[in-house]
Amino acid sequence: MSFQAYIDNITTKTGKTPEQIRDEAINQGVLTEDMKATVFTDWLKKEYQLGHGHAMAMWKYFIEREWINTKHSKM
Repeated sequence: MSFQAYIDNITTKTGKTPEQIRDEAINQGVLTEDMKATVFTDWLKKEYQLGHGHAMAMWKYFIEREWINTKHSKM
């Protein structure tokens, strides 16, 4: 499965775009700049019933857009 296919499947399953998911994470106080992957993926699993692979795809999507900063983020 391609990365874009993961994102498309997440949008289909949740009925929300990644941007809408980001807004919800902010509104719920979940999203912080330096958050850890486990906190984020656990929230996605609980809130949207996403599996680990899909949750990690969202993690990567958020990092690529610099919504989350990690030691692995692009500088």
